[in-house]
Amino acid sequence: MCVFGTRPDAVKMAPIVGELSRQDERFDCRVVVTGQHREQLDQVLQAFDIRPELDLAIMQHGQTLTEITTRVLTGLDAALTSIMPDVVIGQGDTTTTFVAALSAFYQKVPFAHVEAGLRTDDPLNPFPEEMNRRLVGGIAAYHFAPTEAAKQNLIRENVSPDCIWITGNTGIDALLSVAAREHKADDSDVSCILSNPGRIVLITAHRRENWGEPMAAVCRAILQLHSDFPDCRFVFALHRNPVVREVVVPILSGHDRVILIEPPDYVPFVKLMQASTLILTDSGGVQEEAPSLGVPVLVLRSTTERPEGVQAGVAKLVGASEADIVREAAALLGNEAARREMAQAVNPYGDGSAAAQICRVLWEERKG
Repeated sequence: MCVFGTRPDAVKMAPIVGELSRQDERFDCRVVVTGQHREQLDQVLQAFDIRPELDLAIMQHGQTLTEITTRVLTGLDAALTSIMPDVVIGQGDTTTTFVAALSAFYQKVPFAHVEAGLRTDDPLNPFPEEMNRRLVGGIAAYHFAPTEAAKQNLIRENVSPDCIWITGNTGIDALLSVAAREHKADDSDVSCILSNPGRIVLITAHRRENWGEPMAAVCRAILQLHSDFPDCRFVFALHRNPVVREVVVPILSGHDRVILIEPPDYVPFVKLMQASTLILTDSGGVQEEAPSLGVPVLVLRSTTERPEGVQAGVAKLVGASEADIVREAAALLGNEAARREMAQAVNPYGDGSAAAQICRVLWEERKG
């Protein structure tokens, strides 16, 4: 039983669902979605042609973490009783994934954790994701770590090495499959951006630690870069959370070459990343994806659970200081050699075979 509820989870679980479904002589794959995100989840399901067996549809406006947790726990308890799976699979650090692991534990069903072992070592940063993944790490029977560093994090927490497999990240599987597709003009905002000349700086920001003044500082940095680099267009893909929008929209609206767009569907967003010169983001997934597309990433966070990208030179932590963002972005936008050097670093997050590796392990372990 594959469980997910947000857009990032859906993207990273899609290759696993596809691989399990292709091996139908070995696996009976049942997909359960919680709807922790709604529109963003649905468009990924459509992009990868995934048809859930069950949709808990828990999304409510202004929902709290407690409400998400209790509704998912109740819904998954019924789903597990009905489906009676041999293994429950979930990915990452969302509340849906944590609750799926807990639900499986309550019914004594093994849980397989995809993207296991990511840590910042600060339980409140990011919140609640860091604690979610720690709690899942204490429950899971199968730990599919994207990197050696993630494996070592788990071993330090007394997870047996016999229960850990390094597979790379399934997000790279999904990214490479979409990047190879021909772009269809089904998103007017993205199509217009791609059809016009000039360099693109893509921005995404939504994490709780950047709400309020840090988000305002990010916006002020964008305005300064906008003034310093008149050949660049600054495309901010707005998160749907009103806490983000109430800061970003008043500061950045009304400036030529600063383009505020609704969050694109996954496929056009990949095409937008491909066309970008530089990406500023606090997204974990984008930190992994952009290097596979040869695009440098400045991470709008003070910590990251994905240090491999920083160590490899494909990403750089800059935090949410206006001065730091301007300095680091200008160093790349003003020096093509430096930007190209960062863009050509090797991506440490995998080669696109993670889903096949995960399915092979599940088959061999369950068969044994």
